[in-house]
Amino acid sequence: MQIKDMPESERPQEKLMFAGPGGLSNSELLALVIRTGTDDMSAVRLAEEVLAYASEYSGDLGMADVRELMSIRGIGTVKACSIVAAIELSKRLVPGKVKESRYKLSTGRDVYDVLMQDMMYEKRELFMSIHLNTRMQIESKHIVSIGCLDTAPVHPREVFRPAVKSGAAAIIVAHNHPSGDPAPSDQDIAITRRLLDASNIIGIKLLDHIIAGRDSYISLKDKGIIPE
Repeated sequence: MQIKDMPESERPQEKLMFAGPGGLSNSELLALVIRTGTDDMSAVRLAEEVLAYASEYSGDLGMADVRELMSIRGIGTVKACSIVAAIELSKRLVPGKVKESRYKLSTGRDVYDVLMQDMMYEKRELFMSIHLNTRMQIESKHIVSIGCLDTAPVHPREVFRPAVKSGAAAIIVAHNHPSGDPAPSDQDIAITRRLLDASNIIGIKLLDHIIAGRDSYISLKDKGIIPE
């Protein structure tokens, strides 16, 4: 179904006008950037294809470059450039964005402070990673997974693929507990141990796993689950 054939209430532009950006899915927001689909795909469906491709091959859409996007059927030079430009602009304008000063993380509290702006309003579990250089300074932040109310499925592949691509020397991972209680679950501990195993194989050090609650956090390094 093309966008013009959708009920007005379901069209991305109309939804944005009446519900605001928070009422749109990622694919609907991206559809507004790429504007048109193809003969057999609406802009929303094409946006879904772009997001799926980026997740599989680039780690996330923020890591994809113009040429990678142009390999997707229906994405030409103009659409690819529009997507990359929109993403870069959003990175530059996000309040509290890590600046080029290469902020250095020394404690779990530092990680909590850096990521809370991303997580504080999330009602779903959000799993993120921070990439660091050899001086343990922040290079970038990445959303690895967005889950439901109490879990975000995470595989080491999704965590380390963008870290390998960006040449990170080490990573710190973090996720929120929408319940407000940062106490680690058995699953949190199991995921951390899987990431540690992958870290040892790949050679990118896992420094910490921070679990963020509403007003507090827990560091699995401080708990002894991640070794010094």
